[in-house]
Amino acid sequence: MTKVDSKGRIVLPKEVRERLGITPGTEVDIREEDGKAVVEPEDDPDEVLERMEQLVAETSSERGETTPLTEAPDPIARKHRDAVRRGAEKNSDE
Repeated sequence: MTKVDSKGRIVLPKEVRERLGITPGTEVDIREEDGKAVVEPEDDPDEVLERMEQLVAETSSERGETTPLTEAPDPIARKHRDAVRRGAEKNSDE
């Protein structure tokens, strides 16, 4: 049985790390589920991007061609769009 040290750290048994593909440097998600701690390796960023691209391709083929809006359809949407753009510009300057 594994013990928790004074800093809250635990050592995952080697067999568990190997089965889950957890290697040094692997980021893990730790959450509580039904009163138990669940540890899961984070998805590989390349795999996430591939899944996103696949979903976009599937969705766009189902919807057909779309035309981007040149102007926001109403004042509230336009205000929100402008605020998002200002935030993006501000972050790119930093």
